[in-house]
Amino acid sequence: MIPLEARSFQHRAEADRLRAAVEGGGTAVLSQVLTGMGGVGKTQLAADYARAAWNDGSLDVLVWVTASAQSAVVSAYAQAGVELCRADPDDPERAAKQFLAWLVPKPGQRPCRWLIVLDDVADPSDLIVHPDDPGTRYSLWPPASPYGRVLITTRRRDAALFGDGRRRIEVGLFTPAESVAYLSSVLKAHGRTEPVDQLTALAADLGHLPLALAQAAAYLIDSGNNAVVYRGLLADERATALADLTPDALPDEQATPLSAVWSLSVARANTLRPAGLARPMLHLAAFLDPNGIPQDVLTSEAARTHLAAHRVSVNVATTGEPAPVSCSDAAGALRALHRLSLIDHDPGIPHQTVRVHQLIQRTTRATLTHEQAGHFARAAAHAIMAAWPEFERDTALAQVLRANTHALAQHGEDALYLGAHRVLIRAAHSAGKTGQLAVAIDQFDHLVTATRSYLGSGHPDTLLARHHLARWRGGAGDAAGAARAYVELLNDTERVLGPDDPDTLNTRSALATWQGEAGDAAGAARAFAELLNDQVRVLGPDHPDTLTTRRGFAFWQGKAGDAAGAARAFADLLPDTERVLGPDHPDTLTTRHTLALGQGEAGDVTGAAQAYADLLPDTERVLGPDHPDTLNTRHTLATWQGEAGDAAGAARAFAELLNDQVRLLGPNHPDTLTTRSALATWQKEVRGVG
Repeated sequence: MIPLEARSFQHRAEADRLRAAVEGGGTAVLSQVLTGMGGVGKTQLAADYARAAWNDGSLDVLVWVTASAQSAVVSAYAQAGVELCRADPDDPERAAKQFLAWLVPKPGQRPCRWLIVLDDVADPSDLIVHPDDPGTRYSLWPPASPYGRVLITTRRRDAALFGDGRRRIEVGLFTPAESVAYLSSVLKAHGRTEPVDQLTALAADLGHLPLALAQAAAYLIDSGNNAVVYRGLLADERATALADLTPDALPDEQATPLSAVWSLSVARANTLRPAGLARPMLHLAAFLDPNGIPQDVLTSEAARTHLAAHRVSVNVATTGEPAPVSCSDAAGALRALHRLSLIDHDPGIPHQTVRVHQLIQRTTRATLTHEQAGHFARAAAHAIMAAWPEFERDTALAQVLRANTHALAQHGEDALYLGAHRVLIRAAHSAGKTGQLAVAIDQFDHLVTATRSYLGSGHPDTLLARHHLARWRGGAGDAAGAARAYVELLNDTERVLGPDDPDTLNTRSALATWQGEAGDAAGAARAFAELLNDQVRVLGPDHPDTLTTRRGFAFWQGKAGDAAGAARAFADLLPDTERVLGPDHPDTLTTRHTLALGQGEAGDVTGAAQAYADLLPDTERVLGPDHPDTLNTRHTLATWQGEAGDAAGAARAFAELLNDQVRLLGPNHPDTLTTRSALATWQKEVRGVG
């Protein structure tokens, strides 16, 4: 029995690809394998192809087999053997073999034109029969014949399904246009209309998955709700389970609701080697960005710790600890999920190696208790942090990591904000450093609100969030506002943590910085001098924070008018910074930067230009060409290049820098605007305009 055609069946490009495989008037035929995730419409495409082939008179025999188990394939073949070959109905295996032999063309006999559809092959090994006697092993693959066609639908992507003249056709999601056309047609058939923009939005919410669209349309018809109401229910993941949005009667002979479509696939993937890891791997991926997850996140040490702890079949060592999971095991778990079409795993896409449909993610999260969801969300956060490089040389990778953090925050907010997980702080800082100042401010503002709600206004994590929020508000141009915020924060930090706590000392450092940025250079220098005495006493002279304060003191000492004293302080600081942190540490590079700046402000403009020229290649090597500190070094180098008499060179350098800043930071970033102004100044200098 061929499945009935779905309501408002959509003709798709895959159908044309199916028919295009038959060449030469049907005399040269490839076996075809339709593969894709559950719910994309493989069976409907196969049924459409089978009906068309039968109706155009090109077939003598059509056999449709529901091939979800080996016994079902044998039974269907046996039935065909009984009906076509007069096989013994009491010996199914013999009857199945007779049918397969009958398909082979015989000399002197009129050839039989046939099509066999094996729908929903669950396991490639089901097509090989292994009786007790090894000598009687046989294949259930139909024989090669110039007059026969084979069409298989499956969620599997195993290599065993392909090759030997079998053509693979990947069945994907509806296009946005197909999704809207489908929803409109189904609703119109029941006298319903919906605004196109709402249907477009609904299709996007459902990820253009045909099965999801079919069940959503049926739900709208049965319930009488409109698309706006349905989208609201769909968005409220905590209150509305996907199963609650399933219609009472499934459309188009569908056997299972959307929420259950992938459960069998997950179970099967979990049996593949390395056994027991596919399900916990999917638990991690379910909290991350469906559009792309770096493999390094899912194979990190944090991810492997999660996999080991939640392996379904754990080999327990004598210590009672779970067996460790290697990077190869974690990658194998990804391949197992890929083989069952639960994820797309493409190692050729370095930063977005893994993609997961959003409804598979939601269904996976729905199987978890609140406690499990929180635990797995934190594990995913640890995994992102483990893959986040200390220095963001690769801006594309940083963007993907931020996107994954954003997705994680949406689905695991309770677990992350309850402890102000550092991945939230890292992502917000990353956004700010790449020019997204408003994003950084919004995220830290939300973090302040959330930590106050979850932890209280006096919790150290709340104070830390306020610290970062003030920093980025200052970075966006509100230096006076940042200074006021730090004054308020310092009072609370001293009261909660005490005057000698490192966070209190850091707050004093930030306050001094923004006091200077707001115009009080002398006050900033005094504040850094006082702070330095306390940090030497509490942290020691070689602590990185102490070195940072020495740099701050020297900088504002110079800004307050003592350029020579600042130059001496920087000269004394540099060897200590190199000794403690190493020559390539960002703080060492920053110290070299400020030393060169002081050198220039003290009157040695040629020496400053040369120092920045020496610094730039080291900064590019350590931090990368797109890092904000690299851009800042280029800006300052161009400035002193011009001050040293090379106005034309300065103008060229600023022009090149402006292009990169517009690309990386955007046209309205404060640094971009500063560079634009400097470019105009030096261009006037080149033209001799006063």
